[in-house]
Amino acid sequence: MTIEQQRRGATGVITLNRPHVYNAIDLALRTDLENAVREFESDPETAAIVLTGAGGNFSSGRDLKAAARGEPSYPSRQAQTSGFSRTSASKPVIAAIEGYALAGGFELALSCDLLVAARDAKFGLPEVSRNLVAVGGGLIRLPRRMPYHAAMMMALTGDHYGAEDLAGWGVVSTLAEPGGALDAAVALAERIGRNGPTAVRATKEIVRRCYEWGSEADAFDAQTAIAQPALDSRDREEGLRAFAERRDPTWNQR
Repeated sequence: MTIEQQRRGATGVITLNRPHVYNAIDLALRTDLENAVREFESDPETAAIVLTGAGGNFSSGRDLKAAARGEPSYPSRQAQTSGFSRTSASKPVIAAIEGYALAGGFELALSCDLLVAARDAKFGLPEVSRNLVAVGGGLIRLPRRMPYHAAMMMALTGDHYGAEDLAGWGVVSTLAEPGGALDAAVALAERIGRNGPTAVRATKEIVRRCYEWGSEADAFDAQTAIAQPALDSRDREEGLRAFAERRDPTWNQR
């Protein structure tokens, strides 16, 4: 199997499982990953998803040997434009990173909402060293999440940078000791999972889409439409009642 799936409480864990090639992404792995994300997304018992890699590495990116054989990255154009790397998931997704997160592997991590990384993890966009272009989202997302010149340095040199560098720039959310990224990511997922599920999904969508909205007035109108289902839900009433009664809420919806 190119991936492994397991549940840890209300957290769905997806593990990229091609350790012999540093979890390089071929068509089979990408297809299995898409299926796993959608399966956890539709599971009412899953509050958040953690994505990690087997064998001490997150992912080295696209499987270049498969690419050299002519294997496509996606089974179809529709699958590419509607896939996780472009559209994410409605539930929060956290990357748990050990070892290398390079090229398309780094871009896959940037598709997640939060990044938890071991202190000795390494990141980079080395595509330029092979006269390739990082078209998996890295060149779009990095300048929005870290200082412009730092993003340009990573992109143009292709050099590797450490997790502490990325944390200093605000890209890595949480640093963990080596070997501890997965447990730290699951703990973070559990913290998020204690919150109101419809509010969490609405909040994620608003934050992710805020760059799409032109004026501040447009943004307020757009966020209202996204937030309204959560504000009209039974869970809003439960959250307020639990606060008044000084108890933990019992959520009805995932």
